[in-house]
Amino acid sequence: MNEKKRITFIVNPISGTHGKDAIPDMIASEIDAQRFDVTIRLTEHAGHAASIARECADNGADIVVAVGGDGTVNEVARSLTHTDTALGIVPCGSGNGLARHLCLPLNPRKALGVINRDVVESFDYGVINGLPFFCTCGMGFDAFISLKFAEAGKRGPLTYIENVLKEGLKYKPETYEVTDDTGARSYKAFLIACANASQYGNNAYIAPNATMKDGMMDVIIMEPFTALEAPQISIDLMNKTLTNNSKIKTFKTRSIHIHRSQPGAIHYDGDPIMTSSDVDVHIEPAGIRIVTNPNAMEDPCQPNPFLNAFSDFFNNINNVREDIEKSGRRIQAMNKLMLRKLSKL
Repeated sequence: MNEKKRITFIVNPISGTHGKDAIPDMIASEIDAQRFDVTIRLTEHAGHAASIARECADNGADIVVAVGGDGTVNEVARSLTHTDTALGIVPCGSGNGLARHLCLPLNPRKALGVINRDVVESFDYGVINGLPFFCTCGMGFDAFISLKFAEAGKRGPLTYIENVLKEGLKYKPETYEVTDDTGARSYKAFLIACANASQYGNNAYIAPNATMKDGMMDVIIMEPFTALEAPQISIDLMNKTLTNNSKIKTFKTRSIHIHRSQPGAIHYDGDPIMTSSDVDVHIEPAGIRIVTNPNAMEDPCQPNPFLNAFSDFFNNINNVREDIEKSGRRIQAMNKLMLRKLSKL
């Protein structure tokens, strides 16, 4: 008889939006006891999930499952990089960015069913100023909002939207010097994001073409935009069409150096931290093993026809506005010409 695989579930009882009281019984009923030797550990403080996962990897555990939100997933995952221990995810957070990208079920019972199937693949992860991330990192407005989100004391997309609406008009774009293999360029940007996976979470697609298996990251530079242009960007973000927006510059690279005028916030998988004016980001190819959904390896989401209709609507508004502005400039030019001619009479 084959030896059982050792699997540890790390449950953060206070993270995310779902209660975890029923999780231990669900694990006992759903995980195949004939194949897995199961241990359940509860976290007690910040950073505890990372230390438990490191201990499990050192002891040769086959799988360590993060049961919680994106923060718990990041803690567990960063302790499993470059080990033989695979990461499992039972998503219970407000964003669930990595789980959504990998098409893992958001229903805990169904997520346990995926873990039971024990299909493991190797994926890339990223590092920003020495801090591992698995979905996205960045600076500028998204890091600023991450700080506000962390200070809000409650989670969920409504909190995120409230903070964006309250703080967005106050935020001033910065100038960044961006250096990669092709040289250095300067950008005035609202934000710069580096994406290993396609989304922030909540199906907000900052890098719709990103994949965790190409050894590259997608760099997204969002240029300053007007209040009238903001709805279009929001729609494109949710509709997986952001790269079509004229305010977006994007390219792929293995590593990048970014210099800004002063120290400030960055985020890694939504967790904000203050850091220096110099930021280094790179990808570690195939550096982490993850239990995946064999029916859908990575996010196949297609544009939403309903959101496309809104997208067309706002594009038309912008086109009308541009036509009005052009007509206004022509009228002004004609008036100046007439005034000059009249002055010569």
